[in-house]
Amino acid sequence: MTDSEPLYDVRERTGNPAHPSVDDVVELVLERAQNPRVDHQDANLDEAMVTVVDRYGSETVRTIIQRVLVDDYPFRTATADLDVDTIDGVRIGTTAGQFLAELNAAQDD
Repeated sequence: MTDSEPLYDVRERTGNPAHPSVDDVVELVLERAQNPRVDHQDANLDEAMVTVVDRYGSETVRTIIQRVLVDDYPFRTATADLDVDTIDGVRIGTTAGQFLAELNAAQDD
């Protein structure tokens, strides 16, 4: 990994039990896909997840999130062999990173 690549503070990657797990992130993504927020600055992320979860299913979304947050796959490459458009891999990876940051910030409060 180069210095310019992100390191995600997710439990499976850091070993820190205080960090959210991949399952926590996936649960939040699926929750927001089922109940998108209205009038929120990140409502566009929720709407994007409504579309991708409907299109590809929760297991595929989970696999992509695992690959991005833990396995160090680039967003576009995380869709390999999953029959997912690369732009949707970018959407999923971006959203997962944002929601992970949100979960970590909530723990810091």
